[in-house]
Amino acid sequence: MSSELLKISGVSKSFPGVKALSDMQLELRGGEVLALVGENGAGKSTLMKLLSGIYVPDEGRFVVDGEPVVIGGTKHAQELGISIIHQEFNLMPDLTVAQNIYIGREPRIGGIFLSETAMNRKAQFLFDKININLNPKQRVGELTVAKQQMVEIAKALSYKSKILIMDEPTAALNDAEVATLHDLIRNFIKPTTGVIYISHRMDELKAISNRITVIRDGQYIDTVDTATTTMPEVITLMVGREISGEQRPVAAPSSSETVLKVSGLSTKELLKDVSFDLKRGEILGFAGLMGAGRTEVARAIVGADKMSAGTVELNGKAVAMSNPAVAADLGVGYLSEDRKHLGLMLERDVKDNIALSSLKRFSKLGFLNNPAMKAASEEYVATLRIKTPSIAQAAKNLSGGNQQKIVIAKWLVRDCDILIFDEPTRGIDVGAKEEIYALLNQLAATGKSIIMISSELPEVLRMSHRIAVMAEGRIAGFLASAEATQENIMELATRTAAGARTTETPAGVQG
Repeated sequence: MSSELLKISGVSKSFPGVKALSDMQLELRGGEVLALVGENGAGKSTLMKLLSGIYVPDEGRFVVDGEPVVIGGTKHAQELGISIIHQEFNLMPDLTVAQNIYIGREPRIGGIFLSETAMNRKAQFLFDKININLNPKQRVGELTVAKQQMVEIAKALSYKSKILIMDEPTAALNDAEVATLHDLIRNFIKPTTGVIYISHRMDELKAISNRITVIRDGQYIDTVDTATTTMPEVITLMVGREISGEQRPVAAPSSSETVLKVSGLSTKELLKDVSFDLKRGEILGFAGLMGAGRTEVARAIVGADKMSAGTVELNGKAVAMSNPAVAADLGVGYLSEDRKHLGLMLERDVKDNIALSSLKRFSKLGFLNNPAMKAASEEYVATLRIKTPSIAQAAKNLSGGNQQKIVIAKWLVRDCDILIFDEPTRGIDVGAKEEIYALLNQLAATGKSIIMISSELPEVLRMSHRIAVMAEGRIAGFLASAEATQENIMELATRTAAGARTTETPAGVQG
């Protein structure tokens, strides 16, 4: 291990009503991957934004390559060799992939005119070098969340960085893409470079990090060697308590009643003859590789995307859900994977966001019942352990994980009979995941029916009574909880269209 690349000591930062960091410390050595972990709201993202020049600390000291520095903005941070991949994307949707990567650094002809051809060629060379499948000419706004994450990764790697900060870089990636990213990190690491790696996926820490720094409630707790520390020990440091739980669904659904039936669902762009049903009290997991069509199925069901063929039945009756609002009125709630743009009003407070989908419930004769909205919001802030100074706090001021909890609270208040959760624990720490898992199991036990889309196979296996595996826009097969493994899920997920199983009943399982 080489010398000290970065040392942070005595760093504090406050926001209105929130002490985000207090006397924080961190040390990054050359040639290492340092994992930074903590619960949502612990201060991880705040610390990284201080280091990358987005925020200015109230007090504290930064030393880079042995020299004390005062980071005077993001450009200065980049000049110091510090690059960051943010948890929340920092992309311009109307520009192309290449334009987003090289904005402000565009190749020019004669030093005057921009050269789109040279920029696209440069971007493609970068993608080939780091083994990322992206089209330099495609508009970023047309990309999925996972593809946008890959653009962020490519953008960060395009700088000649000494210190690379990755804030939840794999939250939207599947296992194969995570492995590719880890290979990129290993190739990046040299005696003169280092990575600060923030992740809630505990299995990743063993795979990629050398040491783990734990913070809790804005304070430094400990730094441990990854090789000699167990993940339960790390989790206990993170949350201040032991976390344990079953790795399979707690109970099978007690009812065989079908509440949702989808038949022959197709779209012009991707989906082909998707058929499945959902039982009362069931958690039906959807697994598959990025681009397999999981999110597209959910969006088509609730009317966010247009179906080209197929039918949807609720409780035996054909329905037409023309948009998500109509779907919600019919008792079907959809929690999008993109909370920032599709799930929240970031400028509004916690109370307004939680009550957003249930305004009819809180209004009478055109007037809102503010005390009822306040009571409901406070109930779910407590139930989901949302870390906020009050329900009057703007959603934009909370951590990404707590924003995700607000979106979940919004749909719980709406009290839909069918809930579609797309990546429900994306960006949520391990302690909060346990709470979300317990909540989903509780909802299923009371008769709610849940479709859960997740890129994390352990999560799918743990929560799902049945698993629908998608490949290339089709249902490749179904697996009951008892027969499902990561291996047979991946076997189905990697089938070509010619080998996909489109029948609803999986092998060895009664329909």
